[in-house]
Amino acid sequence: MIDKNKTITISGPPGSGTTTLAKILEKKTGIKHVYTGDIFRRLAREYGMSLDEFGKYCEKHSEIDRKLDEEQKKILKKGNVILEGRLAGWIAYKNRIPAFKVFLDADLDTRVKRVIKREGGDFQQRKKEILDREKSEAKRYRSYYGFNPDDKSFYDVVIDSSDKKSEEIAKIVLDKLDGA
Repeated sequence: MIDKNKTITISGPPGSGTTTLAKILEKKTGIKHVYTGDIFRRLAREYGMSLDEFGKYCEKHSEIDRKLDEEQKKILKKGNVILEGRLAGWIAYKNRIPAFKVFLDADLDTRVKRVIKREGGDFQQRKKEILDREKSEAKRYRSYYGFNPDDKSFYDVVIDSSDKKSEEIAKIVLDKLDGA
């Protein structure tokens, strides 16, 4: 039986299935899901920028990322949450906040197709946007924190979601969580 006072982080690149997994886990565990991407998207709109433009803006304005990170840290310290975000697992790890840390990944073409299914668009354009976004994020994470986003060593479970159904991924996570 899953402890209702559990803190879970779900991280992964765009199109890897983090939001879908978080929603399934929220439904199955009753633990509230918080998506940090909503905050980032809201800020981008407030600044009148696309996600790509805002990401590049953030490369020169670290205070925005630091503000988001502090918010995530507060959420994690309260506990009893599923926090979904690119750095959620790393923030929990870095700050020694007890959490079950999940990382989802998928091959690039699969991720592009998922983003198109969710948001529409042209394959090559979406692929370029994803690669640009990942490059911008990696640059910021290395510059601000000395963090290598390719380091997955601190996650409790790393899953390639390319060829798995959402429910199958949720079962893997719940089984690991139950044993944690």
